[in-house]
Amino acid sequence: PQGQSGRGRGPGTGARGPHLIGEVLGRAHQILYELRPGALGVNLVVEETETKVKHVIKQVECIDEHQANEALEELMPLLKLQHTHIAVYKEMFITWNEEISSLFLCLVMEFNKVSFQNVIERKRKAKEVIEPKWLQDVLGQVLDALEYLHQLDIIHRNLKPSNIVLVSSSHCKLQELSSHTLMVDEAKWNVRAEGTEAMHLRKSLRKGPGILNDVLKTMEVKQIPDANIFVDLLPLMLQINPLDRITIRDVIDITFVKNSFKSSCVTLFLHRPMVPEFITDTLLGSNIASILEVMQNFSSQPEVQLRAMKKLLMMPEDELGLPWPLELVEVVVAIMRQHERIADVQLCACSLLLRCLSQGLLRDPEAEVPCDSAVLSTLLSTLKSHPKLEQLTASIYSLLTITTSQGAPAGVPTASALEELQKAGLFEHILEHLDSSRKNRDMCINGLGLLWSLLVDAVIVDKDPLEKAPALIIQVLGSYPTDTEMAEAGCAVLWLLSLLGCIGESQFEQVAAVFLRSIHLCQDRVLLVNNAYRGLANLAKVSELVAFQVVVQEDTGGLGLIKETYQLYKDDPEVVENVCMLLAHLASYKEILPELVSQGVQTLAQEVQERFTSSLVS
Repeated sequence: PQGQSGRGRGPGTGARGPHLIGEVLGRAHQILYELRPGALGVNLVVEETETKVKHVIKQVECIDEHQANEALEELMPLLKLQHTHIAVYKEMFITWNEEISSLFLCLVMEFNKVSFQNVIERKRKAKEVIEPKWLQDVLGQVLDALEYLHQLDIIHRNLKPSNIVLVSSSHCKLQELSSHTLMVDEAKWNVRAEGTEAMHLRKSLRKGPGILNDVLKTMEVKQIPDANIFVDLLPLMLQINPLDRITIRDVIDITFVKNSFKSSCVTLFLHRPMVPEFITDTLLGSNIASILEVMQNFSSQPEVQLRAMKKLLMMPEDELGLPWPLELVEVVVAIMRQHERIADVQLCACSLLLRCLSQGLLRDPEAEVPCDSAVLSTLLSTLKSHPKLEQLTASIYSLLTITTSQGAPAGVPTASALEELQKAGLFEHILEHLDSSRKNRDMCINGLGLLWSLLVDAVIVDKDPLEKAPALIIQVLGSYPTDTEMAEAGCAVLWLLSLLGCIGESQFEQVAAVFLRSIHLCQDRVLLVNNAYRGLANLAKVSELVAFQVVVQEDTGGLGLIKETYQLYKDDPEVVENVCMLLAHLASYKEILPELVSQGVQTLAQEVQERFTSSLVS
């Protein structure tokens, strides 16, 4: 089994008993003590020897290797979560305990001393009520984190007071997100949770939902702060059937919009009452300067931003001030950051930016795109916040292509910017969507375009993510066999991959076949023809099999295809140069020379020599 960051351990590593984690972590960490066992396993506090930074490692015993790997695969996406009120896992790995012959899934988390459970126990002991304003603030942060997870189709699965940790007196985080694979182990769950208040309430509700009425009545009798709100809310939240429960957004609406709850959590301001449409329309009924002013003055109101951006999208180009008013780009990017989790805002903002940038470049190809590192980070962050929204992903791919292909962002070296995008996992992101969204043409076209932009001038930091690229691109082009635009985009990327040495030897003939088919299909697209011949030349240079394939492949014309290309583009020095480069590599193989002579390539070469003295063919 493989773990994150190369920390995987498989059966036979020889770890024993309580020293299991110590042997895996080595001298870089020291086990300090064991916490109270959780519902699923043992929690150990460890300390980095050098930095003294503490972490918690949860050991979850697994039934077998299949369960361990399934749980690990399910939990891996949680490493990418980004939210101020979620304590993300630092690392995950699987290890083997030889003494009891069992596999353990180990989850590394940040360490915090105090949890909400500690606060409850302390207040009970002192017979004190938790301060209502503080409780509302914590509730707001928890609801904000849960809404973020639910928008990503992620369920916490282990929500309880002990898993709400306090980073400070005014800042809490959810921790210990679990997986379906682990939570269905009911025997283990019942043993761990037996005797807890949560399990007691769960069993009581299953026996008779009326038991909740006694709890609610006690809250009113004891005059618990805001008891009237919770009396209405809890029955809606604690339905036995999950499908009958209200959503987190509904909970936020009841507590923070319809009632007077307050929280320091900024995102909850998104749920404040909306500005009426007739007022918004009146405010926006002027020129672009007035619209920008309204957008800035009502920055926290997403409905105002949406109407403003839709109005700008319908505005004539001469009124919009294209190629692009810099202030408009800055305002739109700021709105995207502020309302990152509202999909409609992101979609509209990307459409507006695409209109400004693409129309501006059509008017002036040499224009400098108003882009800085803040724009790139905003677009990347939006990608992570809406991983399943294909329309938004395709739009962001287009925006990133424009910004990365127009030189460096202001104040940032091109190489540095491209390197940061690589480190952010953009290669993996694109390839994942080429695989999962192959039926979405816009996604494929835009993804291939962005790959080209990232590869064309970049120093590749890590080629490993690109290993899957050739096979995926071949599959994508196979899904669109007559799509000339797709073929052009795919051939451009395959050529760069061949140049970078990212095509495996076993893939040479498949890629060469794609180049030949694409030339046969799209002889009229000069960009495709150039890139396909460059790619064929790179492959023929290192593979005699590819050279033979080019010469004898009858279904795409073989050498006849090369002569046909020359006749079409004999006045285009760039195309002729690329054709000659391929012929030079073919002629380097003695076994192929007779075929070249018999097919009249020598006559073609002589003609090229006479017309282009700089030709590669001698």
